[in-house]
Amino acid sequence: MKERLIFSLLLALQLICASVFLWELLSSLIGFSSRPISWALYETIEILAGVGLILGVVMTAILLRRSARARDKAEASLRLASGAFMDVLNERFTEWGLTPAERDVALFSIKGLSTTEIAALRQTSEGTVKAQTNAIYRKAGVSGRPQLLSLFIDALMDDQVAMVPATVTDDAA
Repeated sequence: MKERLIFSLLLALQLICASVFLWELLSSLIGFSSRPISWALYETIEILAGVGLILGVVMTAILLRRSARARDKAEASLRLASGAFMDVLNERFTEWGLTPAERDVALFSIKGLSTTEIAALRQTSEGTVKAQTNAIYRKAGVSGRPQLLSLFIDALMDDQVAMVPATVTDDAA
């Protein structure tokens, strides 16, 4: 909250200084008649404008650095989640006793490839892929691809919930 107030004040300072500079330029270009201000006040305004611009650059650099850190943290979390997903896949495939061929077909299926695409990638017939997907569904105890995928999503969500520390409420304390 305090930081937001500082950014707002800095922005207001920059807007005021920019307005003064624009007013001076427009008055000399267009010929606005304005009441002259003292040189001391004018120089003070120019100093404040310079300081405001420098602070603006500094604050922009700080915000860019924070944004880059947040992006890096999000990318790291995504890599972690991706690795966790592969761990869950391998655990389930082992539990179900999938053959190496069935593992490949299951992975391609989870990635959303069609039977035709899987057959082309594996250089087998579509009938073979269909037989392997049926074996996968039977071993996993599901009736189709959406249920198969939901097993992994549920497992990941359970892992994420387990990672979140429990908070103590007033009732429990």
